[in-house]
Amino acid sequence: MTEKAYARGEDTPALLTETIGATLARTVEAHPDNLALIDAAADLRWTYREFRHGVRALAAGLLRMGVGVGDRVGVWAPNRYEWVFTQYATAEIGAILVNINPAYRQTEVEYALAQSEISVVIAAERFKDSAYATMLDEARAKCPDLREVVLFESARWEELIAEPSEDELARVAEIAASLSPDDPINIQYTSGTTGFPKGATLTHRNISNNGYLVGELLNYTDADRICIPVPFYHCFGMVMGNLAATSHGAAMVIPAPAFDPEATLRAVADYKCTSLYGVPTMFIAELALLDSGAEFDLSSLRTGIMAGSPCPEHVMRQVIDRMNMSEVSICYGMTETSPVSTQTRVDDPLELRVTTVGRVGPHLEIKVIDPVTGETLDRGETGEFCTRGYSVMQGYWNNPEKTAEAIDSEGWMHTGDLAVMARNGYAAITGRIKDMVIRGGENIYPREIEEFLYTHPDILDAQVIGVPDDKYGEELMAWVRLREPATDLTADDVRDFADGKIARHKIPRYVHVVKEFPMTVTGKVRKVAMREEAIEMLGQDL
Repeated sequence: MTEKAYARGEDTPALLTETIGATLARTVEAHPDNLALIDAAADLRWTYREFRHGVRALAAGLLRMGVGVGDRVGVWAPNRYEWVFTQYATAEIGAILVNINPAYRQTEVEYALAQSEISVVIAAERFKDSAYATMLDEARAKCPDLREVVLFESARWEELIAEPSEDELARVAEIAASLSPDDPINIQYTSGTTGFPKGATLTHRNISNNGYLVGELLNYTDADRICIPVPFYHCFGMVMGNLAATSHGAAMVIPAPAFDPEATLRAVADYKCTSLYGVPTMFIAELALLDSGAEFDLSSLRTGIMAGSPCPEHVMRQVIDRMNMSEVSICYGMTETSPVSTQTRVDDPLELRVTTVGRVGPHLEIKVIDPVTGETLDRGETGEFCTRGYSVMQGYWNNPEKTAEAIDSEGWMHTGDLAVMARNGYAAITGRIKDMVIRGGENIYPREIEEFLYTHPDILDAQVIGVPDDKYGEELMAWVRLREPATDLTADDVRDFADGKIARHKIPRYVHVVKEFPMTVTGKVRKVAMREEAIEMLGQDL
């Protein structure tokens, strides 16, 4: 008898039923002298007592500025300690934090400011080649709701974080006590690899529970220190990193404003971090640094999270063996689900941690459906991954049409990801529905071919896309990054390597060698951009 591709998570541990501020207050009471936040680049650190006091001081400053419950406050900056204080201060007074992508350019930031009706932006003056202050000045004419910009480097910021009066602290406490866990607290814009991004609206209940439960499955305690090189503007940083830490009394460690493999491994060594986060490309860069002969004491590591995109098996094995991360976990999710839906467990066999994205998290449901009929498939069949439970967003900000397309009448979030669920309930993500290649009527899943290409001794990383073809409708093209000292790899080389190992229709017709892939700031490969560039290279038109 066949079993349907449906699974429900455990009912323990219990869900949190409080706001983010209330959880932080409880942690401070239990662990006041534990380190809460370390900014390695700024060489600054705060205990939990000091951190909460700074959070409440900033919350009081925002109230003095006229920020109220439900007002949208944008934060535009790379990873730095002020970002974290802003995250918790807005939650304390019920303002809705809008995460602005540090890589946004003028048109993109104006869209986010206007679409979410942001009234106040807290920002770095600049980052890399982006002059945020200048761009925000230019945006004012098109964003009538924007009334004030506060730069971290300004005297106005110093005024915001000034020592609050007792009356101001009492006002902060009064507002905090009036908030509901189901209040919206955060708007995160999707990566926007195609079209305008959509603002996923998340509540205290959504993100506080996701951070807490992810941390529970990693066995976090107040003794842990979590190195967070992934962006705060994304759920990976601010939820799986920050909220997982503060719900357990663990320390948040910021290695650098933007990802730097050397700064990351140095922070792990200097601050004795027990957990390290990253997308696969980050771990690949860190391993390459170790390959170059650089030495870091990583003996304090025991766990961490690899997420954002599927992990090559050989990378996962090296992370476990060479970086001491024996309890590393694979997580899968999306911004709209706060983000994690499935997670491998720390005691899972290695095979499950390198071939799946784990099983359903506590208090959640998952299923795999036929994308056309909506019927739940049998285990072992490939279809669309759907999830339901506390983690599903309220909806897309000011966009009921797109919300209805994503969340059905029964509360299921349709992810657009292709998945297969095994008999043991573990799921594997096989690609995006939109990335599936149909060659001569055959459905081909790029992930399968990418895993095969990783076995080539000269290939460091690989991405496979479909490009238009007059005969077959679509053909396969592999973009590859090479290991040194290799400098070139041809389609003939790949065909010779693949002959007899995979089916002929799965062997890429085209091979393109690159130094880097087009990426979003969260570390996701932009296959849409790759396809556009490939079509131009091949002289084809859609």
